[in-house]
Amino acid sequence: MELSKIVEDDVISPTRLAALLRTQKKEVAETLGLSMDAVSRTHRIDSPKTQSRLREMVEILNKVEPLMGSSVTAYAWYRSEPLPSFGGITAEQLVKEGRANSVRRYLDRMMAGGYT
Repeated sequence: MELSKIVEDDVISPTRLAALLRTQKKEVAETLGLSMDAVSRTHRIDSPKTQSRLREMVEILNKVEPLMGSSVTAYAWYRSEPLPSFGGITAEQLVKEGRANSVRRYLDRMMAGGYT
């Protein structure tokens, strides 16, 4: 996913991200465990918490996109694929819990030929 397509005024735009993923801002907010205000109001979009969650999701999607074939398919994986190493919870759930680094390490291990 090209960052130039989703970055606006040096911040990740929830509107552009939702369009790229063929979904709605409301779903992006829910996926990240944020309120609709966090992805709708300018001062909340710019907040460190909102930008951090958006960045974490984008980084994870960028890691799996080459394997999945598209950003839309990577997003479907992110939301629904149970990860065996984490007791079957999804990347989405882990990011909501503040465990994005665990997902990134898991993906690095899998891409290096590791086991689940």
